[in-house]
This record gives sequence, C-alpha cells and structure tokens, in this order.
Amino acid sequence: MKILGIESSCDETAAAVVEDGTKILSNVIASQVELHSRYGGIVPEVASRQHLLSAIPIVEQALEDAKVSPGDLSAIAVTNGPGLAGSLLVGVNLAKAIALAWDLPLTGINHLEAHIYANWLGQNTPVFPLIALIVSGGHTDLVLMKDHGELLRLGRTRDDAAGEAFDKVARTLGLGYPGGPAIERASREGIPRYRLPRAWLKGSDDFSFSGLKTAVVRLAEELGISTRPHPNSVAADIAASFQQAVVDVLVTKTMATASRHGAKQILLAGGVAANELLRETIVRRSPTPVLIPEPALCTDNAAMVASCGYFHLLAGEVAGWDLDVLPGLKLG
Repeated sequence: MKILGIESSCDETAAAVVEDGTKILSNVIASQVELHSRYGGIVPEVASRQHLLSAIPIVEQALEDAKVSPGDLSAIAVTNGPGLAGSLLVGVNLAKAIALAWDLPLTGINHLEAHIYANWLGQNTPVFPLIALIVSGGHTDLVLMKDHGELLRLGRTRDDAAGEAFDKVARTLGLGYPGGPAIERASREGIPRYRLPRAWLKGSDDFSFSGLKTAVVRLAEELGISTRPHPNSVAADIAASFQQAVVDVLVTKTMATASRHGAKQILLAGGVAANELLRETIVRRSPTPVLIPEPALCTDNAAMVASCGYFHLLAGEVAGWDLDVLPGLKLG
C-alpha cells in the first residue's frame, strides 16, 4: 500500500510517498528556516503564504522521486493538527483536492502521533508497550503506547516546551535561530561549568523548563552578555550547561516512566530528538532499549505522516470531506 503524505503544520512544506508504513519511496521538504530567521522566529502569515507557493511543486516532486503515478497510490494522509491554522489549511485543502481529483481515500493525522511513527521508517521494529518521548518546539510529552491507536499521554510540559526553551535561550545568548541547532553547535565549543536548576516535579510525569530558562537569562545578565559584546567561550559554556540540564531532565524522567509502566522500548520523536547529546545520553543510560529515528526524520517531514496514515487506514480510519484543521489538537 503506497500512501502519499502531506505535512504543513508549521514552517516546512513536505510531501512523501511511503510503502506499507515503513519503506520511504520519496521524502521532499521545502524548509522556510532562512525566510523566518530574519525575524528571529516563525511568522504565521509568512509561513502560510510560503506553503501556498510550495505545496503543489513539492507534491509533484514527491511523486516523481518515488516514480509513481496517481494510479499507484492507495490513499492520502495529511496533518490536520496541531499547528498553525493558516499553515494547516494549505495542506488539508490540497489533500482534499487531490483525493477528490484522484478518487482516493483520505485520512487526517495528528502531527505529534506522526512524529512517533518516524520510528517505524527504515529497519526499526518498535515493540509494544512502549514509552514515546516527543520533544519539539511546541511540545514535550511522554506517551504510553500499548498498540497502534492506543495512546495515553502521561506527561506534558507545564510551561515552555523543550524546543521553545532552546529558542529563547539561543536568543538570549545571541546565537541565532533556530535555537536547537544553534545551542548544539555552541555547546560543542563549551564546557557545562554553570550549575543550572533542574525541575524534577517528583511524583509527576510532567516537565517544566521555565525556571531553567529564567536562570539562564539571569546568568547572562550577571555576566553582561545582554549589555555588551561577550567572548564566545562564555556563551558556549552557558549553552553547554543549559543543554546538559535539559537532557538530564528528559532522560531521567523518561527512564523512570518507562520502568514504572513496564515498557519494552523507549522511542524518541520530534525535532529535539535530533540533538546529539540527548541521543547519546539516553542510549547510554537507559536499561530499556531505545529507538531513535535518523536525525532527518526527527524534524518535520511527510514520511512520518504517510507511515502513521498507513496504520490508521489499516484500522479503517478514513476522513470525510468535512475534515477540518485542529490547531490545538491533543494526543492521547
């Protein structure tokens, strides 16, 4: 079964063709990072307009790369939430138009669930029950997955998501946008010498990163980083200290949750899962086996949407023409 996936929830326009939920035939992404970097963050109106320009060419390229025609496709899967309303509308309306024109079934996909399904792409074979840690710009969630379609969110961020904190700290340190890669690059040149707080929230699977973010801002002010040019080594050391604190919390709480629920595997998902320190640390420390998608599949893409769509379709989950965008869609 070949599924065309379409993703436009934020600032990437993406289309992919995936066979049987695991084999990537094509995976095309048009990134808007350079466009938004001049603003220091994503501008929703700019993002949706760029999606309009990119969506059809990206779908055409995905079909060409996969060497398939419309008649070879079994269905279309499209992200319909959560995300930016204007961006989601572009993808959903395009998917509806294609499904109608090509007489194909359509299924709507939760963007967060799709991130988990990046772990099914390639040679990985996840085993249930599992714990998925979803870490991205807008979300930090711990999810118990007992089977396909059986997801329960156990923990969430109570304030800033991990990726959000990366962006804000990167701005504070003058490291640029997007914050995740900027912090990671700076950290390679630094030493985690500063003691920063970790919010453990004992007795809860939730996360909190606002206190850590505030501590970094205060430290930067104390060192004069906000008011005068600063040596790169100082910013690098703060970046390394911040990154270490985030990774410590993510890994420790995920391991504890996996142990408590008898998980057979831990899955990492979301853009922050591309972070090298996070990947290395959780594999090294976790007694529970860990699966992590390759870095290119951690960030937003349509292959994960197509993979997730395959399993939805196997369960008979087909959307009607009234499929709507759900910017605040929850998981589990």
